[in-house]
Amino acid sequence: MANQLKISAHPRTEAGRNAVKALKRAGSVPAVIYGAKTPAQNLKLNERELSRLLGHATSESVLVDVQIEGAGNTTALVQEVPHHPVSGAILHVDLHAVDMNELLTVEVPVATTGEAEGVKTGGGVLEVILHTLEIECLPGDLPEFITVDISGLGIGDSVHVRNLKLPKGVTVLNDADLTLASVAPPTVVEEPAAPADAPAGTPAVATEEKPDAAAAPAS
Repeated sequence: MANQLKISAHPRTEAGRNAVKALKRAGSVPAVIYGAKTPAQNLKLNERELSRLLGHATSESVLVDVQIEGAGNTTALVQEVPHHPVSGAILHVDLHAVDMNELLTVEVPVATTGEAEGVKTGGGVLEVILHTLEIECLPGDLPEFITVDISGLGIGDSVHVRNLKLPKGVTVLNDADLTLASVAPPTVVEEPAAPADAPAGTPAVATEEKPDAAAAPAS
């Protein structure tokens, strides 16, 4: 399952652009937590703690134990983390509170394992077609990624969604016939054709030899 990390949070009453700017100058990031059974609540998170937490995550499917000051703990899925286009600073965080007994529908990344036989011995090219999968599972069964074993693929072979060995409690919602990865034949680079010989009877081009400018004039 995905790592369930912990982060402390504080209720936030500040609103408006200037208040948010002051919040960020103080080292905090504005956040909101919401869910079907959780009223929306504005929070503020410590920027360093949040960056450290996200740095340990291997995918965007991050379960977080949000420890809200004065309100106890809530398990939430990190829903959205927009960054500043220039500085890369975290601008905001959306947290989706989840019920551990209710199914989630989320996208998780695909991770290949092994080395395809067609690449190793035949010079083929591995092509990964699907980089994420839509899955359904309980929060406690949420994987960080879905592993695809490509070691048995020869040139021209493919692995499909139906071939996956899924973790317990996980259902893939994508079409079973979709191709996850395949091995294409090696790329053949053609040598440029040599220029054809000049046809017979083509007159030779005479070149006039220029006198040596440095030679002394005849006496």
